[in-house]
Amino acid sequence: WAHAGWPAPARAGGWNGLTSWSLSDVEAGLGAVEIGMAGTNHKVHERAELLRRLRRLNNAARLMDTAIRIPGTGIRFGADSLMGLLPVVGDASGAVVGLAIIYEARRLGLPAHKLGRMLGNVAIDAAVGSVPLLGDLFDLYFKAHRRNIAVILDHFEVQPSQLDDPRAR
Repeated sequence: WAHAGWPAPARAGGWNGLTSWSLSDVEAGLGAVEIGMAGTNHKVHERAELLRRLRRLNNAARLMDTAIRIPGTGIRFGADSLMGLLPVVGDASGAVVGLAIIYEARRLGLPAHKLGRMLGNVAIDAAVGSVPLLGDLFDLYFKAHRRNIAVILDHFEVQPSQLDDPRAR
């Protein structure tokens, strides 16, 4: 955080007690109201920026893992499964996107052990996904990008519903 000029979170896993705020609250004008504490407005805008970044990561993971649903089933897949049909190049491309998500998680301040777990998810996805046929089936069920987003959201105590786009309501 220091390299971006932002203060570090007050405690691990939370954002200065504002975990119940969502971007829609801020966009509705509630973030501009002073609550009587010095710096509260700054904290609300900081939280809004975090949610914006998390929303972007969540959208990328959704595109890669669950963007398309097979009608009549609960099976969802995304670009990662489709790219995996191309030998070597497809799985490597999916891994690059996974590494980009991990890089952003590092920039957000996730601890090394969580980054390691995320890296393991991407490595498993790339390694098993590269096996012909078995890897293609594996990609339908092992959603490395969604798993990694869950690690990030858990770290910041953010519920997936908080990432819903307020403009879509």
